[in-house]
Amino acid sequence: MLDNVIQSTKENFGAYIGRWRTDYFKNSNPIVLELGCGKGEYSNGLARLFPEKNFIGIDIKGDRLASGALVAKNEGLEHVAFLRIMMQFIDEHFEENEVDEIWITFPDPRPKDRDEKKRLTNPFYLAKYRKILKPGGILHLKTDAEAFFDFSKEMLTSQDWPLLVSTRDLYQSEWNDDHFGIKTRFETIFYNKGFSIHYLRAENKKEA
Repeated sequence: MLDNVIQSTKENFGAYIGRWRTDYFKNSNPIVLELGCGKGEYSNGLARLFPEKNFIGIDIKGDRLASGALVAKNEGLEHVAFLRIMMQFIDEHFEENEVDEIWITFPDPRPKDRDEKKRLTNPFYLAKYRKILKPGGILHLKTDAEAFFDFSKEMLTSQDWPLLVSTRDLYQSEWNDDHFGIKTRFETIFYNKGFSIHYLRAENKKEA
């Protein structure tokens, strides 16, 4: 596995909590996470646009991470890393307030009622994001799944995450530029089939 992928088989696994900036990226720049990143389309896409930020794509699928990591290596994107973990352990790899921004792009919507606890906007996960995100940090969500979008809005509101932006048709909205023209593979497939792209942006409301 490439050296820009951190996983349990490596000595540096779990070593960067609270020290991602100083020890891994060797800078003091903001940290942006892409959760369920797959092949890291957003991590790499945002990194091309924002060299003044650090990006970490997180997923459990090693082959997908390897694909994204190879793209980052080939393009010299040294401010991109990939972390292979299950999402329930995210707060074991980042210190409180260490993260500036989170993107959740086209996660598995887990439509069955019995899988509600596995949805990445379930209160169980939102509590972990709140912990690692700085006060005022931003959470972005993009999805084509209307029911999951409604669920996410309800959960965020109930957990006191103010919604700054919410639209059911991103590309026809005033916030079209806010996703920087980056499309994941799944997004492109769904959009070409005529699905509307839902987008929201929420703020991590907590005391500094």
